Amino acid sequence: MAQILILAALPEEADALFAGEGTKDEGPFAVRRLEAQGLALAIATCGLGKVNAALCAGALAGGADMLLMTGTCGSLGAAPGAYWIAEALQHDYGANQPGLFRRYRAGDWPIGEAGEAHFTAMADPGLGLPHARIASGDSFVACPDAAADLAALGATLVDMEVGAVAQVAWRLGKPWAAIKAVTDEANDASAGDFHANLVRAARAAAGEIERLLERL
Repeated sequence: MAQILILAALPEEADALFAGEGTKDEGPFAVRRLEAQGLALAIATCGLGKVNAALCAGALAGGADMLLMTGTCGSLGAAPGAYWIAEALQHDYGANQPGLFRRYRAGDWPIGEAGEAHFTAMADPGLGLPHARIASGDSFVACPDAAADLAALGATLVDMEVGAVAQVAWRLGKPWAAIKAVTDEANDASAGDFHANLVRAARAAAGEIERLLERL
């Protein structure tokens, strides 16, 4: 039976997936384990930010055949709804140069010519969701100027974790995918919008993850 590790930053995001099912382990990541659609699932609440996401993924991915991430994100011009994350990058990894922050793919040597900064997800199995590039970093983006800078990287969504999970999967040689749903527009209203829309968006992403699992 294939084993799938699913990460969510927040309890609301993890609990929305197969709500009320499975048994929960004691431990730092509140891992809920269950079998569904012929798969062995471990749903972990990793906590906010790239370090938490990478720590959780690295600690739990050993026996997993695939890493998935569910949850919420901010929009950099994308319409409301859920998105298939086709590419992920870490927007705060790179080199500070005079008048310029030059971005490199996380883990690459940040000197010299910079190639593509993103990690590519597994192929979309045909869910019909719009595709997006997400920019991940250890800050909650609630500023139109910062959002515009990230949009210039070709990103249409922003969060704090997917780029780190993608890096872990790449280092471990495992396929990864993520589905995220929009809570806010990365502007000065984002704090309130995030809290107002968290549960709704978490459920939207979880529903699409459940559809994805049916196709694996």
